[in-house]
Amino acid sequence: MAEIISPMAGVVAEVKVNPGDTIEPGQEILIMESMKMMIPLEADKGGVVKEVKVNVGDFVNEGDVVVVLED
Repeated sequence: MAEIISPMAGVVAEVKVNPGDTIEPGQEILIMESMKMMIPLEADKGGVVKEVKVNVGDFVNEGDVVVVLED
């Protein structure tokens, strides 16, 4: 199982993928708010989304898993 990890702490402002979506490396998967800035989080790998582990409004720490991809 491949995982996409948050590179920073912040609040999830928008989720742009759903389970079953096929994503490509570099695709924007969510928007995080950190230090009053909106920061896009891009996938570092491609695949099919198995699970989105965050919702809008969730606080995420650096290193938290935000999306799980199918094998």
